[in-house]
Amino acid sequence: MAFIKEKIKKSIGTAVILAGAGILSGCAGQPAAQDPSGAATTEVSSSESSRQQEKTEEVKAKKIVYDEDNMDYQLVWSDEFDYEGQPDPSKWSYNVGGGGWGNDELQYYTKDGNAWVEDGRLVIELRKEEKNGNAYTSARLVTKDKGDWTYGKIEVSAKLPLGLGTWPAIWMLPTYNVYGGWPSSGELDIMEHVGYDQGGINGTVHTEAYNHKIKTQKSAVTRLTDASSEFHVYGVEWLPDKIKISVDGEVFFTFEPGLYSDSGTYKEWPFDQKMHLILNVAFGGGWGGARGIDDSVLPAQMQVEYVRVYQSAQVSNLE
Repeated sequence: MAFIKEKIKKSIGTAVILAGAGILSGCAGQPAAQDPSGAATTEVSSSESSRQQEKTEEVKAKKIVYDEDNMDYQLVWSDEFDYEGQPDPSKWSYNVGGGGWGNDELQYYTKDGNAWVEDGRLVIELRKEEKNGNAYTSARLVTKDKGDWTYGKIEVSAKLPLGLGTWPAIWMLPTYNVYGGWPSSGELDIMEHVGYDQGGINGTVHTEAYNHKIKTQKSAVTRLTDASSEFHVYGVEWLPDKIKISVDGEVFFTFEPGLYSDSGTYKEWPFDQKMHLILNVAFGGGWGGARGIDDSVLPAQMQVEYVRVYQSAQVSNLE
């Protein structure tokens, strides 16, 4: 698979026109109350609320001892899609609904018809069809409460859709908003692609201090010539003090909060709490539709060969 190692690192403080995946999280059903990212406000228990108060002023991602070169990762969760029919319900749930998902997107996410497994691949299909007042349908799969992790390595082998207006994403949101609603509890975008920039593969993190609403998000772009014709492995290595995002094993973006603040709190690094994985294909919206849409390209698919999650005992139990 051709991989052009073009690395366009964004300098500190540079405003980048990235809307983030910005698609509503939470349980299946109609959209919950939305913030600018489209992320739902997850209810937290009284114990979680107390934990949040205790942690808000802690200095994060500092003086953590582990051997980064010898992590000894072990596979802890995977879907190889070696079956036929609906995605495995023990591993995947759906978010369902329309209404823009916080980003003026055009699709309605369904729980049947737009996602299935065949020939060893998960298929998420974006279609031109009316559903509850929306002109397009798609699917959004989540592992919340079925696959939730703190630290680890995630690899997703995927082939992306082609066409103006398409906006596929492989990303993560917090399972519990321990530090508050978006962006305070973080967002980690392993892969985002918008159809008007066919070669661009984006990796981004959003936090209270660094997010697209205040034009401070930390991100980078790499280039692929064949993202829609070949499978590539989109990956993240999430460590206690840094996040590394890669394509085909080549790291193109590293986020280290210590590079921006000597005494950062959750505002710079909320990534010490459980997160879950999200796979979806949006259409239009603030970023996906920034240069218009072309629905003659539909149906369009994101296909996934596998999802694999690894963890290391060195860091998986750190508090």
